[in-house]
Amino acid sequence: MYQQDTAADFVRWRRLISDSFVPLEAEQARPRRFSGLLAGRHLRELAMMRVTAGPHSVIRTPELIGRSGPGYYKLNLQVSGHGLLVQDGRETLLQPGDLAIYDTERPYSLSFDDDFSTLVLMFPRQLTGLSADDVRELTATTMGAGHRLGQAVAPFITQIGAMLPTLDGPIGHRLALNVVDLLATVLADELYSRPGAEDTQQARLLRRVHHFIESQLANPDLGPEMIAAAHYLSTRALHQLFARTDHTVARWIRERRLEHCRRDLQDPLHRDTPVGAIGARWGLADPAHFSRLFRTEYGKSPAQYRHAHR
Repeated sequence: MYQQDTAADFVRWRRLISDSFVPLEAEQARPRRFSGLLAGRHLRELAMMRVTAGPHSVIRTPELIGRSGPGYYKLNLQVSGHGLLVQDGRETLLQPGDLAIYDTERPYSLSFDDDFSTLVLMFPRQLTGLSADDVRELTATTMGAGHRLGQAVAPFITQIGAMLPTLDGPIGHRLALNVVDLLATVLADELYSRPGAEDTQQARLLRRVHHFIESQLANPDLGPEMIAAAHYLSTRALHQLFARTDHTVARWIRERRLEHCRRDLQDPLHRDTPVGAIGARWGLADPAHFSRLFRTEYGKSPAQYRHAHR
């Protein structure tokens, strides 16, 4: 359902933005008349909203994070006015056309000194296929007119935003996922192309390994030995590389395969594809094994999940 809510006072606005995204504190720099408009859609696990309001700040505090559920990434496309995003010791000025990403699992603030409009896409962190450590390097940095891919993605997001009143059902969800996929490409490009003092050889190698795994998920032989050989590593060195993350090699492969299966199960274009064929498509050829893994991860069998998300 298309959501369009207005607030003629700041108390209502504070409740509205917390209910529509994640719990947030909100402040006005100085008392004044306030109005705000929030319009958009929740597309299953994603939300895409246009926020138009007067000057104020929103703050995601450690206390609010501790009381919240699963974490999300939020992508802002500044449409008009200017904003200041602060997270992870960085701050960036958002000008019209700028994209920026931030993580609801860590404290942040977003301030607007004048009237503004912005498009916000909120989505589960695992959809990017990038590690949380990698994305953390890019929070509160702008990807706008000066970015070689950002300047191509921003118009697409703008067009999707304009379609929100009529963008409904499975196709709307698929389009929102396409935006996330494009964003993941932008983020990966930024990670691979920036020199960065903290970008160590091991970090670059881990990114290459992640990229290789993503490209080989359909291969049932994908495993530590295959990955290590493709990168001229011993399996021990590969496991040590992953030891710096919160995933083992096997867990990363499993989560990425299951995430792709989950997306296919709720994709209307795969409505008639047998559940077992979806598992096999992503390297999980044994239907019983696929079903057990999926139920453990998502709390439902693949068939139950598909039925619940029609």
